[in-house]
Amino acid sequence: MTSQGVLHGRVALVTGGGTGIGAAIARTFAAAGARVAIAGRRADTLTRVAAPIGGLAIVADVADEASVVAMYARIDAEAGGLDILVNNAGVTGPVASAADMDIAAFDETMAINVRGTLLCIKHAVPRMRARGGGSIVNLSSLMGLKGTPMRSAYTASKYAVLGITDAVSQEVGVHGIRVNALCPGAVNGELMQRVIAARSAAEGKPAEEIVRAHYTDKASLLRWVEPEEVAAAALFLASPASAAITGERLRIDAGRT
Repeated sequence: MTSQGVLHGRVALVTGGGTGIGAAIARTFAAAGARVAIAGRRADTLTRVAAPIGGLAIVADVADEASVVAMYARIDAEAGGLDILVNNAGVTGPVASAADMDIAAFDETMAINVRGTLLCIKHAVPRMRARGGGSIVNLSSLMGLKGTPMRSAYTASKYAVLGITDAVSQEVGVHGIRVNALCPGAVNGELMQRVIAARSAAEGKPAEEIVRAHYTDKASLLRWVEPEEVAAAALFLASPASAAITGERLRIDAGRT
C-alpha cells in the first residue's frame, strides 16, 4: 500500500511562484501531491520551478483582470479546476518616507499587492464553489500587523490583505471555502536583500547594521525566517489539518518584536 501526500488530487495555484517564498510553496505543495500551477511575470523563472515538479507555468499579471481570466482559463483546460489558491505575488514597494513618496510607485504596490489579491480571489471562488470547497492562503506580512518606518506603501498594502482575508472568509465559508493569511517576518532571500540595500542607501547606514538592528537581533530566535518555513505554514493552511480554521492570520517571524 503506497502513501499519498496530504494534497493528493488537489489543484493549487501559487502566484509569484517563480522565486523566493512562492517557489518554496510550489515545491512543497507538489511534494505533498498537488498539481501545481505557478503564475508570474517572467517565463524563465517560472519554468525553472515548474519543470522539475511537473507544474504548469503561466505568465500572468495579477493586477490585470484580462490576464487573470486567461490564467484561470488555462488552469481549467489543463488541470480541470482549482482547490487551493496562494496569493503570493507582490512587490516590496518604495523604501521612502511619506514626504518623499513616489506616488506612481505607491500605486503600483497597491495594484499588485491588493488589487491582484482580490482579482485572483474573485475568479477562484466560483471554481472552488463548483468543487465543493477550497482553501485560499493570502500572503500578508508582519508589516500588515504593525507599521514600519520608510515602508508605508508596503505596510498599507499588507494591512489591506488582512482586511480582504477577514471579509472574504465570512462571505465564502458557507461554500466550504476557507480564507487565511500568513504574516511572515523577515524572510531570507533575494527580495529581502534588495530591501536592505534600498534601506541602507536611504538611511546612510551599513547593510550589516540595518540587518542586526531591525531584523535578526529583534527576533527571539536571533535569525531570519527561511522560505521553506513559510511554505510549511502554507501547507498547513491548505491541507485538511486546518479544516476548522478560517479568517486567521498566522505569524511566521522567528519571534520578532
